[in-house]
Amino acid sequence: MTDAIFVNGNICTLDSGQPIVQAVVVQDGKIVDLGSTKDMLLQWGRSGTRTVDLQGCTVTPGLIDSHLHLSGVAQSFIYLDLTSVTSKQELLIKVKQRSDQLQEGEWLIGRGWDENLFRDGSLPGLAELDRVASHCPLLLTRICGHAFLVNSRALDTIGYHREMDIPAGGEIVLDPAIKEPTGLVLETASELFRKHIPAPGYQQLKAAVKQAMQLALSCGLTSAHTEDLRYLGGLEQTYRIYDELIIQEEAGLRCNLLVYYPYMQALKERNMCAGFGNSSLQIGAIKIFADGALGRRTAYLSEPYSDAPSQCGQPIHDKAALSEIIREARSLHFPVAVHVIGDKALEVVLDCLDQHPPVRYRDRLIHTQILRPDLLPRLSQPSRVADIQPRFVVGDFPWVVERVGRERINFSYIWKTMRAAGILCAGGSDAPVEPIHPLLGIHAAVTRRGPGETHQGWNEAERLSVREAVELFTVGGALATNEESVKGTLSRGKWADMTVYSRNLFSGEPDELLSTEIMMTIIGGKVFYQKGA
Repeated sequence: MTDAIFVNGNICTLDSGQPIVQAVVVQDGKIVDLGSTKDMLLQWGRSGTRTVDLQGCTVTPGLIDSHLHLSGVAQSFIYLDLTSVTSKQELLIKVKQRSDQLQEGEWLIGRGWDENLFRDGSLPGLAELDRVASHCPLLLTRICGHAFLVNSRALDTIGYHREMDIPAGGEIVLDPAIKEPTGLVLETASELFRKHIPAPGYQQLKAAVKQAMQLALSCGLTSAHTEDLRYLGGLEQTYRIYDELIIQEEAGLRCNLLVYYPYMQALKERNMCAGFGNSSLQIGAIKIFADGALGRRTAYLSEPYSDAPSQCGQPIHDKAALSEIIREARSLHFPVAVHVIGDKALEVVLDCLDQHPPVRYRDRLIHTQILRPDLLPRLSQPSRVADIQPRFVVGDFPWVVERVGRERINFSYIWKTMRAAGILCAGGSDAPVEPIHPLLGIHAAVTRRGPGETHQGWNEAERLSVREAVELFTVGGALATNEESVKGTLSRGKWADMTVYSRNLFSGEPDELLSTEIMMTIIGGKVFYQKGA
């Protein structure tokens, strides 16, 4: 029995065998035929068959975000959202407003600040944070998730003293003159604070994740590769939340769960392997951090930062420890998904991967922002995917030029070069670090500039065509999870996952992408989002 026939569309299949069609026929959630509206209705139209009129809208394969944190998006519905803050003073005002609502000793949690957007240019110090939140411990996470602001109450809560052990790869930043905390915390040192923060209740977390999923659907996403265990209470609870929402309550969004490496033993105990689950919910790769981020100079570079000649960043794990984590993942037949921003971090990761034969599923190198030319052929292997975030070019320029220097910027964010070198590339947002909407990522890949800017793009030679950018979020997303046989293009036998737009993405000016609306999000032939419905 035919589930539905979608008709009267401008359907861009991304399948070279049948690139443009008007209609798609769906049975049991999969595509069984494509062609003209007239032919599909003639061959498949029966009494009782559901017909969905696309009304001339453009359709692509369902958009896939290859790397984000739905838990982080969910937290914006629970905690203080600082993503719109444009000055230190505004940040302090927002913190004061929230602290006034809290009881003595209750944690104040926020996320999203970015000092590069501050008009006054500076971060608040410990004394300033104490003034606006004296009665409650404070943890404010930077937009990148690699730097944090805390107050004295938070430092007291963890029992801070100068000789205390700091987790490897982390730092409680000290004022060099007085050797006392400044209020800035980097990388894994945040774990000292997190373990004291009461977790939200199960139902509150689940409701927030559901809101994040609904937002993703409204943005045209049909699949998301998400890393959440650190924020949703571990493997057991995270999987339960997703299982209830996706399998039992049919939330729609297909999710591939990246698993933070300390939870490998939990995977083993539950007999979960890579690919465990079904087409809607799967266990994915083992997530590892190799370095930090460029914003606070914790990304690991092979040469010093141009604006801080004494700093090269630092690895999260030394080479031996990283290799051991990968070895353990391989013993469980898992691929790895490694956060790598600096070129030295990428070199170390590739060295480690070369020591451990690939498994059935592809490894992914997440972000891959700075690539020395000698690293390109090493990344160009069929068992490896570069998991890139095009929107980073909007968040990072122009300040990143000063950070890494004009010579090194020429081999940074080089997506056109990567594709030409045969590197498999997938596109994601890293939301909530950047906005979840994939059209913003596609626009950034095509223009290499932010909305409202009129220049030719940062390193314009690396601009992608609209088709190439859309392929990152469709074909590329399928490659990242070895699902290219069932996703990524609209072809017979693949899932009927489709994103429907208000205009033709492939014609007109690139800036028109910014005003393009998502009209429908279709997963397995079912409409899970419809504008205005």
